Amino acid sequence: MNNIHPTITIDLILDRVTTKDVLHGILHSILFHRLFGAVKPRDLEVLNVTMPGVSNPEIERMVNKKVETFWKGIETGTNKRGQIVVTLSEKRAKKSWFYTEEEDVPWEQWIVNAELRQPKSDVDRLNFHASIAASLTKSIHTMLEHTSSEKGRAVVPLITKANEISPFPLDIAVKIGGVEVG
Repeated sequence: MNNIHPTITIDLILDRVTTKDVLHGILHSILFHRLFGAVKPRDLEVLNVTMPGVSNPEIERMVNKKVETFWKGIETGTNKRGQIVVTLSEKRAKKSWFYTEEEDVPWEQWIVNAELRQPKSDVDRLNFHASIAASLTKSIHTMLEHTSSEKGRAVVPLITKANEISPFPLDIAVKIGGVEVG
């Protein structure tokens, strides 16, 4: 069985003021491009960058919870680096000697590496925010390039359930210093 799946990495350097908004926008944008159910779109404005989002209470709760978990892990720990990993899987039958069960097999993974830094002055903060905005624009470009490419479309498994917002199992993990939290 071939378990190799594409991994898309987004690297961000953030400050305390923008961390939650930026991560919220990034997660919503990834999900907007990879949820295949009836998605009600919405716009998110982060540092003058318009990002696509998903208007769904369940998705909103999940994103808020993961961003809060990341924030608490960064705030309370000594490590100012972390990851949020979004894994999209499909259910496949796994046969054993006596029975058949289903297992989740990943078909795509998004890794958002985030590092927290603090600008020293107001001028540094303005420059830093401009840099974050450029990173957001680059991230959206990466998402669009991957999801609209032949390779990005080819990894999507057959959609068998259209009545849910995500026909595939979706997992969002938060790691601080390489250790999963939350």
